[in-house]
Amino acid sequence: MGGSRRLVILGKQGAGKGTQAERLADHHGVPRISTGDMFRAAVKADTEAGRRARSYMEDGELVPDEAVLDLVGERLGADDAQDGFVLDGFPRNVRQAEALEDLLGGGGVDLVLELVVPTDVVLERLAGRRVCTNCGTNYSIQHPPKTDWTCDRCGGTVVERDDDTEGAIKRRLALYERETEPLVAWYLAKDKLAAVDGTGHPDAVTTRLLRAVDARIGTSVVRQAPGRD
Repeated sequence: MGGSRRLVILGKQGAGKGTQAERLADHHGVPRISTGDMFRAAVKADTEAGRRARSYMEDGELVPDEAVLDLVGERLGADDAQDGFVLDGFPRNVRQAEALEDLLGGGGVDLVLELVVPTDVVLERLAGRRVCTNCGTNYSIQHPPKTDWTCDRCGGTVVERDDDTEGAIKRRLALYERETEPLVAWYLAKDKLAAVDGTGHPDAVTTRLLRAVDARIGTSVVRQAPGRD
């Protein structure tokens, strides 16, 4: 593909960030780094970080910046992330974005991809979302695993997430509007944002994302800003 890929994917909960981040990471041969997955694994393992995060996650609240920054900084220092990565779920606010730029140095991230999906669509998706308890792969009642809610990837049990209750979902969407939306303007001012239509079949969304990356990270920089909902 030529050169590293240091990508961030943004979007409301239920916009399809996990699925698309995994596809982007596989395509570019870099790791997908999900703060949500890392904290859920810590909760499952009942680590100190997991116990601190559990109460925030169950209430649909964001884990404090300091805890997230420590976790992300350690992960980005791993050998497999030196040639690039796809960050999913981080940064969530401008303070975290500034800290990420300082952490990376050398120009920071290459591109931020915003998945634009209307709120009514993400609410419907979240109501039907299911997740593997072992590897974290996402499914839905519309697109279930092939065999009796058993994960196609690892054979784990696929269930509804504990934090996908109606109340927690609404709180997460409100937090996104308040905390994460300002990132769009911040990254746009740095000419690092590509807004991509996140509706439709996942394969079509992947194609749009790959085209956005190819257009913005190459021999020239082409400004791309599809209409926002």
